[in-house]
Amino acid sequence: MSATRTMKLITGILEAILAIPVLGAIIIVSNGWMPLVIMLVLHIITLVLAVRVQGPLAGSIVGIVASALGWIPFVGWILHAAAAIVLLVEAFSRRLQRR
Repeated sequence: MSATRTMKLITGILEAILAIPVLGAIIIVSNGWMPLVIMLVLHIITLVLAVRVQGPLAGSIVGIVASALGWIPFVGWILHAAAAIVLLVEAFSRRLQRR
């Protein structure tokens, strides 16, 4: 499994956890919004890896936006869900598997 695919899978799963309405909010608020900073760093790393292999970038970009705007209650929830879906689809994409 490539590093890019692994990172997309990890960030996709973490975004899916943060997209669970009450649980995600508790995780983010109880840790002083640090999970958003950590996710931002992970998404940037994933983006750099995807650029190197010329893979799909949309999931990482949506994830970066989700991390930047995740502190807004309902907007954050929608963005985390969207990022999780796009990242997981990209992680299992045949285009990325060939690299």
